[in-house]
Amino acid sequence: MNDILQGYAVNDATWFYLSLLLVLAVFFRFNRLWSLRNFDLLLLLSVSPGLLILEHDSALGNIWLFVSTGLFLMRTIADAWFRRRPLLEQNLNPAGLAFLCVAAFAFQLANIVTEDPPVANLDVLKKAQELVNRTDTTQSNGPIGGSKATTPTVTPDEQPMDEENPGPTVRLLATPTVLAKNYQIASWILAGLSHLAVVLGLVVLGQRHLSEVRLGIAMATIYLLLPCTAYQVHQVSHVLPAALIIWSLNYYHRPMIAGCCMGLACGTVFFPLFLLPMWMMFYGRNGALRFGLALGCVAAVLVGSFALTSSNFQSFIAQTIGSMNWSVFQFKSGYGVGFWENIDQVYRLPVVTAFGVLVICLTVFPRRKNIEHLMAHSAAIVVATQLWYPQHGGIYVLWYLPLMLTVMFRPRLAHLVPPESAPLLKLARQATTPHDERPLTHTPRQQLR
Repeated sequence: MNDILQGYAVNDATWFYLSLLLVLAVFFRFNRLWSLRNFDLLLLLSVSPGLLILEHDSALGNIWLFVSTGLFLMRTIADAWFRRRPLLEQNLNPAGLAFLCVAAFAFQLANIVTEDPPVANLDVLKKAQELVNRTDTTQSNGPIGGSKATTPTVTPDEQPMDEENPGPTVRLLATPTVLAKNYQIASWILAGLSHLAVVLGLVVLGQRHLSEVRLGIAMATIYLLLPCTAYQVHQVSHVLPAALIIWSLNYYHRPMIAGCCMGLACGTVFFPLFLLPMWMMFYGRNGALRFGLALGCVAAVLVGSFALTSSNFQSFIAQTIGSMNWSVFQFKSGYGVGFWENIDQVYRLPVVTAFGVLVICLTVFPRRKNIEHLMAHSAAIVVATQLWYPQHGGIYVLWYLPLMLTVMFRPRLAHLVPPESAPLLKLARQATTPHDERPLTHTPRQQLR
């Protein structure tokens, strides 16, 4: 920020205090201190101190984040028992709230373009360039830009552990090439568009399904004001999957569109895979077929991209299998970074088992789900993933933050049920049947006279 406003610098701690005051001033219910809204606000703000502590005390910060994540999980599971959800207005009129949302988004964009992008973003862009050039990615390990002068430099203690790891920031040398600068600009644009997709998705969700566009603007505003968003504003791998899931909720009544969004989310990171059984159970048999068909189409496109960048069959298999981060399921001693770093991996096994039981229970019960269950259960599964994830589990707040906001701000939505879908075979038969031979679905006008 100091590059845009000379003499004006906001560090992480200062941003936490400023955003804390703004969030409380706009959203806290001072006339109803013991309300669910106030508890949710304090819960949302509780995770940011853990991210700050993590920079100075790794052990204490990881414990803080683990406890905060557990509270989020309890909140999402208990959401079904909150029968009364009164509409609580914000302490700011809609016009002022919209202005604050636009201003906060402008500050986040300034935060993006004034700092160097992380290594993970540049790796994604490099893979995209290899796909366009149809380069075998199993044999392409060269630096970005094609020369040593453009290789991002990382200190040994900051080496990223995996592709989901926030990783270090890129320190480009004094004379970067044009290609390296283009990668940097593309990373800024990708991060900005990802946050814009989340903001627009929340606003559209409020207008389309929550019956109040003010709720959508309120969710988008608090998303941009929360300190955890500013701390991880560059992490496209954190933001983009959440944006795709939000747009899946916007089009929950269109199983094909929702399936395409969820398929793209699964192609970005691994955790949306655990949501697929519950979503298919939500739609029922006919809707699940459409949802699964869309997933299959997206998977075919992703596999086809591997085929375009493979020189032979062995390279294709290596890319297809290697695209999934299988290391997260390892339980060997000394493995992991974060909360599980100094804990025997044997104790992580019961947590993984409990997570599997939770996914099965949320998928099966209740059998007839509405969008309330879809929001709360999706958020619960994503939050629960943090508790057993071995690589910095707990810091991926932006994975579930937009979903948590929909759970906390929504009114009663029991009337929003899965759409009634006709069988695919029936639709195919109607499409191939000549129009004159189709059965009448209405009474001819001659019979009404």
